[in-house]
Amino acid sequence: ETENHPQASCQIAPEQGQFLHLLVRLLGARKTLEVGVFMGYSSAWVALALPAHGKVVACDVSEEYTALARHTWRAAGIESRIDLRLAPAIETLDALIAEGDGGTFDFAFIDADKQNYSNYYERALELLRPGGLMVADNVLWDGKVADPQEHDADTEAIRAFNRKLHEDHRVTLSMATMGDGLTLACKLGGTD
Repeated sequence: ETENHPQASCQIAPEQGQFLHLLVRLLGARKTLEVGVFMGYSSAWVALALPAHGKVVACDVSEEYTALARHTWRAAGIESRIDLRLAPAIETLDALIAEGDGGTFDFAFIDADKQNYSNYYERALELLRPGGLMVADNVLWDGKVADPQEHDADTEAIRAFNRKLHEDHRVTLSMATMGDGLTLACKLGGTD
């Protein structure tokens, strides 16, 4: 249903959804985080990989798009696994940290406004447990990150984000080039 929406290109590709689903299953995740819900496609893939008592804390600001997401979740039978938080994601993430949820999430997916990726990353990293996995979408940014002629704010933000993660010794990284590029960052800790 979301495939026919005029803004459908803003959601992840089907192969990315399947990949997220597999990653969440491999992790044995029970508690996950999503920054940028849009129409609920990625969160549906993640929620379908969770056990019945698992949760996706889903952050978004759009009433319009999350109404479509609720429909998607209901149709998939996973609405009870989604805890939708309608507020700026930084506020939601800060509240989760303040409530003592640091180090309790197994998985996080970031696919929202590009200029805040670094801010989302820092907060999500604090919320992830050691060995938890964070995935960020659009790290290739339609190839613009490799084009020295591109200097718009979103491209520069993604470039800075990519550099930051490359230099961050708190995680180990890999990039999957499917869709518009997914960076996988596993949080180190303990004996790592």
